[in-house]
Amino acid sequence: MKFSLSFLLCITASILYAQTNRYEISFDNAVHHEAVVKGTFIELKADTVAFRMSRTSPGRYALHEFAKNVYNFKATDSKGKALEVLRPDPYSWQVIGHDGTIAISYTLFANRGGGTYSQVDETHAHLNIPATFMYAPDLSDRKIEVDFKLREDLNWKIATQLPLVSGTTYSAPNLYYFMDSPTEISDHAVREFEVDHNGKQQNIRFVLHHNGTDEELDAYFEQVKKVVLAEKEVYGELPDFDYGTYTFLACYVPNASGDGMEHRNSTVLTSTRSLSGGGMEGNIGTVSHEFFHAWNVERIRPKCLEPFDFEEANMSGALWFAEGFTSYYTNLILCRAGIISPEKYVEGISGTFNYVWNSPARQFFNPIEMSYQAPFVDAATSVDPVNRENTFISYYSYGSVLGLALDLSLREEKLNLDDFMKLVWKQYGKTEKPYTLENLRQSLAEYAGSDFAETYFDKYIYRSEMPDYASLLGSVGVTLQQDSERPYFGAAVSLNGDGHGEIRSNPKIGTPAYEAGLDKGDIITDINGSGFPDGQQFSAYIEKLKVGDTLKITFERFGTEKHCTVVLGANPDYRLSLMEKEGGKPSKKQMRQRKEWLKTETR
Repeated sequence: MKFSLSFLLCITASILYAQTNRYEISFDNAVHHEAVVKGTFIELKADTVAFRMSRTSPGRYALHEFAKNVYNFKATDSKGKALEVLRPDPYSWQVIGHDGTIAISYTLFANRGGGTYSQVDETHAHLNIPATFMYAPDLSDRKIEVDFKLREDLNWKIATQLPLVSGTTYSAPNLYYFMDSPTEISDHAVREFEVDHNGKQQNIRFVLHHNGTDEELDAYFEQVKKVVLAEKEVYGELPDFDYGTYTFLACYVPNASGDGMEHRNSTVLTSTRSLSGGGMEGNIGTVSHEFFHAWNVERIRPKCLEPFDFEEANMSGALWFAEGFTSYYTNLILCRAGIISPEKYVEGISGTFNYVWNSPARQFFNPIEMSYQAPFVDAATSVDPVNRENTFISYYSYGSVLGLALDLSLREEKLNLDDFMKLVWKQYGKTEKPYTLENLRQSLAEYAGSDFAETYFDKYIYRSEMPDYASLLGSVGVTLQQDSERPYFGAAVSLNGDGHGEIRSNPKIGTPAYEAGLDKGDIITDINGSGFPDGQQFSAYIEKLKVGDTLKITFERFGTEKHCTVVLGANPDYRLSLMEKEGGKPSKKQMRQRKEWLKTETR
């Protein structure tokens, strides 16, 4: 969400105190995941006021029907008189006949602790605002105050980017800022450090709700600090955080749902992994990704997401840049910060690279069009089968490998992606001027030349070509290898419980399984007259065979026995590794360019 602090303060000062919408939320029945929300709206002019639950949440692009978790709605006037309520659609409550004041109350069921929904139980009240609070669209410019009624018996405390008014009451200058301000109420711990920002100090606050020890938190916080400073180096400065503070809201508890969600001055980080149970290594990547968003997407913001729509899906063709380039930097930052080794970083690219490179989806959609798919895939739900294996590449992954290609291509020109991101930051981030795709192309042309920008955008963004990764990776002493002797079936198969194998995913176009006519849901009962290889993973069985081997397969589909022949192909996957790990000897130039790229000592 995009607001400058001066703009926010101006709005705040211009709104009379009497025109404040006030909320109260309490958690007496937290054991059953219920919260009671009350709201008071005064000095109302229209006879009918519509209240509604949002259908979207900042940082998400799909629809989420938060209204389904609301019940026991009531509305009264200033004297406590019950008012007439109409339901024109599933998301709205129209209140009629008030006396200038409407007081509403309702019960909210909340039991998903992630970056979109809310969760209330006896461990915490994890609140994403759109999933929690009704709002009146016609009153969206008013100031908001909310009183979080704490469970003192549970030692709860409040953490949020919202500024404190007093006690347990916090404020927002308007609806947009309120919606963008997740709040964690729990018995959490806090660590903080100050970072210089153009001669003044900004506070970085890490809030952690977990079941671990202070020593674990201290060790993890040292990694968080390294990430913050490494990302500041990319852009040359921190954003100018509203109220001078940025807050990480982390819940590493068994009842959470793994997620991360960026906001203007805070981020939600949730995981079921405790710090002692793998989270020290497994959770830090989300910290890196979400904090990078404080620049790229929160302030360097696509024009198509402004203003954010709380009633309809939000579609953008720029997610390959907003999410994908952020994904490229996620592990690169961990490497630069010394949290993972260069070897681990490089080898870790392999999975994402193969997913994008070997996908048949590029014949259907370019990165812009993949970004358009976000409302269908970004935590969206559906009950009908889809063909994503063949038609979709995540804009996170697609943009990540294109970010890698752009960085290495620029370095061949004695430039780099960091400095390009600095330029985009100065042009569109610091100024908070939303950008278009044409703006990005123009910025790249300004930085690297028109020919370079035209080639990159024409081939890889407006079309779906792939850069010459072997050459680009070779420039930094990284090999890209394929094992042509490794056999490949082309579909995921697993035991179904009766000694047979079930195809669990749609075979990809052009693979041996696809060409043989096998499909998701088929039950393989026999291979070459020897039954299904029960007792071992199907992938391990295939690995023992050879490219070109013929498999005569008997399978069941819809209760009917069928037969087909699969000829094993060569596995298309690539492996990325440091040249010296494969017995090669990178040149001094390659080592120098690798060091400049990773900003860490090579070894």
